[in-house]
Amino acid sequence: MNQYLLSVYEVEGEVDGAPLTPEEMQAFMGRVIALEEEMDRAGAFAYGGALHGPEAATVVRGGTGLDKVTTDGPFVEAKEHIGGFYIVNAGNLDEALTWAEKVVEATNHDIEVRPFRATGRLQAGPGH
Repeated sequence: MNQYLLSVYEVEGEVDGAPLTPEEMQAFMGRVIALEEEMDRAGAFAYGGALHGPEAATVVRGGTGLDKVTTDGPFVEAKEHIGGFYIVNAGNLDEALTWAEKVVEATNHDIEVRPFRATGRLQAGPGH
């Protein structure tokens, strides 16, 4: 079984920058929870999470020894940023894309899909 990263992209200021109403947030979370339960039942859900906004990011830039530099903020100035992610177990890219389409439907955000390179460090299957 392969694992794929489904990156959830958010756009700064999208939806006029207005926060969701409590009702909209409840509906959004209902869709996300239903999707995660479906992934879990199918054995596809490995891990998922939401990230704080890009203003909470810290970047560590290259160099050796004392040459490393850390700065606040995202790596690049961009309107889009990763707002969350899922790691899914899928037999192939087509299965991963099917899950990505469902994430799009649940979140109304763009999704980037990338396969993991096998390192032996990620555990496949539910509950890992």
